[in-house]
Amino acid sequence: MGKLYDELSKDYRMKEGLKACINCGTCTAICPAAEFYKYDPRKIVDTVQSKNEEAIEALLKSDTIWYCGECMSCLTRCPRKNGAGLIIMALRNLSAKLGYFTCSEKGRQLYVLTKLITGNVLNYGYCVHPMTFDWNMFVESGPVFKWHTEHLEDNFARLGANYRGDGPGVLRAIPQESLDELKAIFDVTGATERIETVTRCSEEKAREMGLTMEEYTDLTFSYCSPKHFNNE
Repeated sequence: MGKLYDELSKDYRMKEGLKACINCGTCTAICPAAEFYKYDPRKIVDTVQSKNEEAIEALLKSDTIWYCGECMSCLTRCPRKNGAGLIIMALRNLSAKLGYFTCSEKGRQLYVLTKLITGNVLNYGYCVHPMTFDWNMFVESGPVFKWHTEHLEDNFARLGANYRGDGPGVLRAIPQESLDELKAIFDVTGATERIETVTRCSEEKAREMGLTMEEYTDLTFSYCSPKHFNNE
């Protein structure tokens, strides 16, 4: 075995997701992502099972491992109870750890997701928070949602939410003590280190591409080349 396969093997998701693959292709047949992307879970599992270091490294640096929606339809249909989605999670984890995610267009989107979601969790206690929703980044949500973002407090009051208020209720303000506990959990579990790694590697890639971090963020969030899709 090589170093990359050995590292993958340490991930509990590999142990849960790769038991006795018979390469039947059921995972690909049921996969929603495979319908749209140039994506074949069966081939990914086959590559990992081969233990070929060069092929695994290519996977870690590819767009391919970022197409999965982690819906786990593969696990529900596999006759041997393998989970290609779990193997994808392990590959993504290692790609992020090694900084390989910056080698692919889809992988570079990890920076934006990390910045937005973990920023919301640590600052507000929510994965998604209305205050951080920028309509200009989601224009497909339409003019009605744009209006909603401009009248958050009034709208949530009419719906009975305790928006940014003290005490219980939907969208309440999370006490600082609880936010401090969340930060401690991030520190202990390695999440803080992961955020720092993703940020550092993304900053290095931005410099390599001759972009500011603002330009890099806009590009990775908004651009999607047609090469990824089945109809191209």
